Amino acid sequence: MKTRKLGNSGLEVSALGLGCMGLSFAYGPAPSKEDAINLLRKAFELGVTFFDTAEAYGPFKNEELLGEALAPIRDQVVIATKFGFEQGKTDMGLNSRPDNIRKVADAALQRLRTDRIDLYYQHRVDPKVPIEDVAGTVKDLIREGKVKYFGMSEAGAQTIRRAHAEQPVSALQSEYSLWWREQEQQIFPTLEALGIGFVPFSPLGRGFLTGAVNENTKFDKTDFRNQLPRFAEENRKANQVVVEKIRAFATVKNVTPAQVALAWVLAQKPWIVPIPGTTKIQRLEENLKAEQLILTKADLNEIENAFSGIEVQGARYPQQMQQSVDR
Repeated sequence: MKTRKLGNSGLEVSALGLGCMGLSFAYGPAPSKEDAINLLRKAFELGVTFFDTAEAYGPFKNEELLGEALAPIRDQVVIATKFGFEQGKTDMGLNSRPDNIRKVADAALQRLRTDRIDLYYQHRVDPKVPIEDVAGTVKDLIREGKVKYFGMSEAGAQTIRRAHAEQPVSALQSEYSLWWREQEQQIFPTLEALGIGFVPFSPLGRGFLTGAVNENTKFDKTDFRNQLPRFAEENRKANQVVVEKIRAFATVKNVTPAQVALAWVLAQKPWIVPIPGTTKIQRLEENLKAEQLILTKADLNEIENAFSGIEVQGARYPQQMQQSVDR
């Protein structure tokens, strides 16, 4: 697999990474530990060198899983993890106080069985802690060798600029896909100006853009998507038009809708590295082949024209969750 550089920081990773959250958290019952480890190691065999986790995924279980799975190949991969929630629990609120950032880093190093965190993200901007204090704390951790690069997640343009002035930000992680393109307005110009890479999570629209989800889909009671307005039954039905457009294009190209959705994200900027997640090796293999699908300018124009008249139905997050996304 080809590699990409996340902005000007020197951080180089596989063009497609692996979002690991679903192996422990959020999308219904997790696979067995053995199956999850097999999938992580298979990803590496197929060329993935960029693995994304967080203390909040579990909490803690996902970091422990990656620590065990990637230990034999630790020096050949880039591991990203995140801080920013009280006790690693999203329902307990935000905590980016400097003492917590340090505490989380030390605990993550243990769980990940490593001596450094390659990319350390603030999971969500904490309005109670000046971003300069957050960036300064990560700067100290970099100086101490515990962290190599600083990242942010779901941060707004002004906050990114303030943080970057204190400690260069290597990557921003936020949602981005064919059905969520808000980042193009203010975030992309900011990242380009500052030389910051972009790591889109949910580039497959939490599974919707693959065509595997429709209005009849029944999610497990523990599935996070049950809380999302965009995944309400009536919105899933209304949004099928999105999948139909992708499927039609994919059929002509003799590829899958997932591969079109990922190739489209890759084609937007050379400093974008999507991190699709999956629990199935078959889907992993399918996703990674998207890197070989090169969309021409005519292809991109065709996709753009097909989507220009579509208004996706349903909010991305419920109101209380939306409040934690910086603007």
